[in-house]
Amino acid sequence: MPKISVYIIAFNEAEKVADAIRSVPWADEIVVADSHSTDGTAAIAESLGARVVQIEFKGFGALRNDAVAACSHNWVFSLDADERCTPEAGQELRAVAEQGAHGAYFMPRRNYFLGREIRHSGWYPNYRQPQLFRKSAMRYEMSPVHEGYELGPGETVGHLRHAIWQLPFKDLAEVVAKMNRYSSLGAAKKRQAGSSYGKGLSHGVWAFIKHYVFKRGFLDGWAGFVIALSYFEVTFYRYAKAVELAEQGRWAEGWKNVLKR
Repeated sequence: MPKISVYIIAFNEAEKVADAIRSVPWADEIVVADSHSTDGTAAIAESLGARVVQIEFKGFGALRNDAVAACSHNWVFSLDADERCTPEAGQELRAVAEQGAHGAYFMPRRNYFLGREIRHSGWYPNYRQPQLFRKSAMRYEMSPVHEGYELGPGETVGHLRHAIWQLPFKDLAEVVAKMNRYSSLGAAKKRQAGSSYGKGLSHGVWAFIKHYVFKRGFLDGWAGFVIALSYFEVTFYRYAKAVELAEQGRWAEGWKNVLKR
């Protein structure tokens, strides 16, 4: 059976990283890619047998590529600090790694938020990038947030059946904090050139409708409403912050003129 490295990216995840590490007892190696946490994340990880590497945060794409480079084995499993690998998922991913039919595999994720499992809202099966892959088969795109991936020549992607669990937010304050961070990172993307408040409002409203109505978030109760609202906020503020970045010089000059009056 091929050996598998598990990498976990973390920044101030002292409340979550231990459970993530404990959920992969079968791993041949666990690498925690820490970005200089100040809450003891690194010490907790090391106490549980993980190898901690410190990586300066320059966007999630670069962070994930550096984390993969730090892994010793050819097969890599990506697990975020707020994710938990179930025994069934662990058994399945080790089996497909042995078979090697594809170079990379998507894994479904189940989410738990505000005291309930989220069955709609676009949160199931909630695939992100392939989470199991050969190091030679895939690289992450160099995006600051919501990074994509690139397959190597001739590589194919499969889908696993068993889901892992994600606990994305411990409370509403963490929802707001993540929205603020991700909208700031997204505002710097090249695709945000030409942003306006009007575009932010229209795209934000569409994001809310898509998740609450078309993805049936209303069936998830108040949790579904909060999820849809968070998509509105992160979308609107991404555009608004892009406007701010583009106009900072002009606004500063305008303020100087006001002071001269």
